[in-house]
Amino acid sequence: YSRRNPFPAPVLGNLVLNGRGSDKDTRHIELSLDGSGLTYQPGDAVGVYPQNPPQLVASLIEQCGLDPDEQVSLGDSEDTLANALQHYREITILTRPLMEQWAELSGSSELQALVADHAALMEWMQGRDLLDLVQPYPVAELDANTLVSMLRKLPPRLYSIASSQTAVEDEVHITVAPLRFESHGREREGVASTWLADRLEDEARVPVYIDANKHFKLPDDDNAAVIMIGPGTGVAPFRAFMQEREERGAEGRNWLFFGERHFHTDFLYQSEWLAWRRQGLLDGITVAFSRDQDQKCYVQHRIREWGAELWHWIEQGAYIYVCGDADAMAPEVNEALIDVVVEHGHRTRDEASEFLRDLAREKRYQRDVY
Repeated sequence: YSRRNPFPAPVLGNLVLNGRGSDKDTRHIELSLDGSGLTYQPGDAVGVYPQNPPQLVASLIEQCGLDPDEQVSLGDSEDTLANALQHYREITILTRPLMEQWAELSGSSELQALVADHAALMEWMQGRDLLDLVQPYPVAELDANTLVSMLRKLPPRLYSIASSQTAVEDEVHITVAPLRFESHGREREGVASTWLADRLEDEARVPVYIDANKHFKLPDDDNAAVIMIGPGTGVAPFRAFMQEREERGAEGRNWLFFGERHFHTDFLYQSEWLAWRRQGLLDGITVAFSRDQDQKCYVQHRIREWGAELWHWIEQGAYIYVCGDADAMAPEVNEALIDVVVEHGHRTRDEASEFLRDLAREKRYQRDVY
């Protein structure tokens, strides 16, 4: 089994990790790899082939005036239009080539003018999907095969693996936060995340493959210390790290920085972290719950607060791992680490930045951000 030939993994469990009253919805999903022969290491990701929302597919077909049961070509196979749009084609993200083709087919001078203005086009496509395109700019007598041929293949989505295969054997666990938002007057949803969270029926199977990540790996030395920084679902691979270190009897110290909104409802995997703390496997757990006080507090604030101790760990050879949001969290955490090196390592900002780059080259500063 591989990316080109995914394994149909049975769903073993789908648990809500947030407490009652939370405004977040985070899922712990367990899949069976029994009989697949697939293997993975902590730090790897699992690729999931999702399905598009059925309601969006139905609305799109109706808007285009097409027959959902019409057979269409998918290159090396055929299927109904409804199945093609639900399982195999991207319909929630617009691309420039698609917009150009649609402008030509529709004959709309307004759409052609939009396509000719690069900046305006990029802004218009933001937060819109295929239905937003076909409603105002219909194509007369559109052919189903023409529609399907214009669309990209539905790509897999990657999720950090939240389990150690040494501990769970023929299972793989992931942590999923369903994406739901309103844009341009319509409710929207993440393709894979809401499919996994909301629409998997009993005995459902999820097409998966393993995506190895050699740049996010535990140290070979079980005596090495590990600092893990993972707010929100970024905590997933660190659950795998701890399971693995427990199974290996690793002697190295472990310190987790975790952040979410509320302590009482959003402390993901709380009982497991506290159990590892009691066992002595987790030496430190530093948390930041942003909405539990007037002043918002994030992991980067905790990193600065604990700077002296962090620097002591780093000086003694600790490995630093960061997982989660690439746009805001990762740069903020990087800045906080620079501040720690400046203040406690007595370096200039340029020297501190170079110090972190050296750590990255030595594989002692690893990031899995998305």
